[in-house]
Amino acid sequence: MSETETRERTARTTDTNTSNLKWLSGFVSLVGAWIFISAFIYPTMSITSYWNNIIIGAAIFLVAGYNYYRMTKGLTASVGSSSFVALLGLWMILVPFAMTVGAAFWSDIVSGVIVAVIAGYNAYAGRKARAGAPAGTA
Repeated sequence: MSETETRERTARTTDTNTSNLKWLSGFVSLVGAWIFISAFIYPTMSITSYWNNIIIGAAIFLVAGYNYYRMTKGLTASVGSSSFVALLGLWMILVPFAMTVGAAFWSDIVSGVIVAVIAGYNAYAGRKARAGAPAGTA
């Protein structure tokens, strides 16, 4: 196989991986919006869990949305942003056990798992993509 064919194959694989990471970041951003909206849908939440869902949901929405925006502009995923969102997802898994969340118990846990897993994957894959990128492009 020639060097040109190898570069083309690598470029296609990188484009596909970047596209997947971009859409996963967009999906995580939408899950963050759901966490935010769920504070208004489940009225039986305590005031603490109500504000937790608003603040953490907005943070996930904005930071994951920032990652999505970066990738639409041709930049690599921000590993720090993805890692931060993954930590926020882990927080959302723990919140129902620490606070009284009422009917939102399973919504918070499932949303937290989705965010933690996908954002963690984005951080891992973004780190690998950045490590394999040519110097000066990341």
